Amino acid sequence: MTNPVLAEVLRGGQVESRHRGSVVVCDASGGKIMALGDVETPIFPRSAVKSIQALPFVESGAADAYGFGNRELALACASHNGEPEHAALAQSMLERAGLSEANMECGTHWPSRQQASLDLAASGKKPNQLHNNCSGKHSGFLCTCAHEGIDPTGYVTAEHRLQEMVRDAMESVTGAKHDPAHRGTDGCSIPTYAVPLESLALGFARMATGEGLGLQRAAAAKRLFTACMAEPFLVAGTDRADTALMQAGTGRIMVKIGAEGVFCGAIPELGIGFALKCDDGAARAAEAIVARLLEILLRGDEDLAPKLKAMANPVFKNWNGITVGGVRTPAAFQ
Repeated sequence: MTNPVLAEVLRGGQVESRHRGSVVVCDASGGKIMALGDVETPIFPRSAVKSIQALPFVESGAADAYGFGNRELALACASHNGEPEHAALAQSMLERAGLSEANMECGTHWPSRQQASLDLAASGKKPNQLHNNCSGKHSGFLCTCAHEGIDPTGYVTAEHRLQEMVRDAMESVTGAKHDPAHRGTDGCSIPTYAVPLESLALGFARMATGEGLGLQRAAAAKRLFTACMAEPFLVAGTDRADTALMQAGTGRIMVKIGAEGVFCGAIPELGIGFALKCDDGAARAAEAIVARLLEILLRGDEDLAPKLKAMANPVFKNWNGITVGGVRTPAAFQ
């Protein structure tokens, strides 16, 4: 199957690039409300599923034991910019559990936001693992280990008890088998599993509604989604699509990016979840596609729909500030 063109990049009035992809919207029973392209072939969701991976952090009682609220829960689901607020909160989470950056196994990179990197370098400092975009998730993992009395050493490996807990949660929520044949290694070193796009949409619908999860898991899912929607800056950061979309939605939209052109999310009030994949992995296209999808799903909202439409059709300017083009979603995506 050839996936449809879901985004076009314009220069002047001409199409310069085309991005193909697939999109699916499901309810909590698995019913498909919308499906474009191949939604059955397994894809790696990467960081888009961090809210599901954070379920053991809440279900184990670790989050409550260390007095964590929305800010910490949101960071546990984040792919953040490594801005000072993100790094400081990750450090605080670890300290409450008697741990430190030295316990982390996510690796070090410069902050994703350029200004944060420049500021760090100007201060004469170098980045550490707290600046890793996944440091919040790893802080949640480590706090879970500390609360459960699990040796954290090697917590990123597939055989570790912590990753078994995460894998069980992923299988339970999405209904898809997470086995070695579909396993890869994510950028932050934890296992990542390829599953069908439709399974991811189902999982997010279940997270949004609690249907099919059981009382404890449903309560944990609600807390995590509520935290992300309440603290969107901590989920991503300055000038990030996740943050902008959830800020525009004011508690009505849950959305999370994954590497290589993936987005997953939900609209709790409608009881639906969605997932999309841009074939070529382009983030600029995936961001426009998810905004367009949300605009379609919320088109009856006179206040929100125009904001989403603007995000779905970004304008590009060159270094002199001259408008040179933008992104549009073609008629195939309706």
